Amino acid sequence: MKKLIERLLIFLIGIPAIVCLILLLPYHKNLALNLIAIFFSAMGAVEFSSMLEKKQIRVTKIESFILGALAPLAVTLNVSFCLDDWIIYVVIMSGAGWVLLSSVFTRSKEIDAVINKITGGFSLLIYPGFFIYWLIKMSSWGKPEVILLFLLMTFGNDSLAWFAGNLFGKNNRGLIAVSPNKSIAGFIGGILGSIIIAVGALYIFPALYSDITVTAASLLPMVILLGFCTGIAAILGDLAESAIKRSCDFKDSGNMMLGRGGVLDSLDSIAAAAPVFYLIFFHVFR
Repeated sequence: MKKLIERLLIFLIGIPAIVCLILLLPYHKNLALNLIAIFFSAMGAVEFSSMLEKKQIRVTKIESFILGALAPLAVTLNVSFCLDDWIIYVVIMSGAGWVLLSSVFTRSKEIDAVINKITGGFSLLIYPGFFIYWLIKMSSWGKPEVILLFLLMTFGNDSLAWFAGNLFGKNNRGLIAVSPNKSIAGFIGGILGSIIIAVGALYIFPALYSDITVTAASLLPMVILLGFCTGIAAILGDLAESAIKRSCDFKDSGNMMLGRGGVLDSLDSIAAAAPVFYLIFFHVFR
């Protein structure tokens, strides 16, 4: 019951807040949203570093915060502040260079741990930052409604997966070892949730998908494909984070998010689905 109440609070407060943030503050290519994404990416990396520490892979919290922020910061400088593409390469390569070259200053008694630190550093540079990068990259299109569509597709995936799993998943759990409580019914429900929101947007706001005058029926197969692929990616992102947590003996990545555990527990689906949504939307509907 407590979990249900917390989820309802997130739904009733969190989603309207995100809608207002995206639609009422679109200035500088959704700079407000981008800054929040940078912060949450950095906090997600800090949580990830805590899990890595259980495997004797130690990166300081400050380094973790900075590495987690670099990729989304780089694309924000490009998108919201109109800096040339080179800024992305400079910022990300600076982070990668620090991870690699900082080992030069390692004390002799810590030499054996250098490879672990480099591995951890590159992991924190990539996850979740380089995946959140693609969420911010969507801002370059100048259509904040598309970002809202993507987020609603991932939220719908999570919500319908949870609902279907609780309602129909009692006898079909345990398919995936890294998350034995997840059910086939939940997976199907999650994918349907993404498809339903994608198709609903097609008929309510058809201009989201195309500025060309075409019928909704002609776009429908590609919209279903977008919903299906985004839904699959969101589910895989959730399962991948479950695998990381189970490997490190963590139940939740943290406790920062009401009803969700940690930041990574909330970002996992969004992070994995963002590049999939971006690439399909860019090549099919742009």
